[in-house]
Amino acid sequence: MQLNIKDIATLYNAYIPVFADGGIFLQTTRSYTLGDELYVLLTLPNDPQRHAIAGLVAWVTPPGQPAGRLQGVGIRFPADQRAAAVKVKIEALLGDLLSSGRPTHTL
Repeated sequence: MQLNIKDIATLYNAYIPVFADGGIFLQTTRSYTLGDELYVLLTLPNDPQRHAIAGLVAWVTPPGQPAGRLQGVGIRFPADQRAAAVKVKIEALLGDLLSSGRPTHTL
C-alpha cells in the first residue's frame, strides 16, 4: 500500500507516537485484522524518497465510528534500523507538534 503524505498537518494526524518504534494510520476501507503484516511505501513531506515499512496492524477503526473517526488501520513500525530512521525523520518534521495535544486520527 502506498501512503503519500504531502503536508505536516496530515503527517501529524497520521503519526502514532505511542508505539515505541513509531507507527502510522492508514485510511482504508479494506478489511484487516490485528497482527496482519502490511507493506507500506511511505512518502513524507518534502522528501522524494519512498520509505518501505513492513509493519503490523496494531488496531482497526471500523466504519461508522462516532466523532468523525476515519475508517482505517494503525500500523506499528518494526524494530529495525530502517523504521527507526523513518521515525526520526517524522519526529523531526513534527517537532513541537508532538506535544501539542491536538486530536489526531490515532490513539
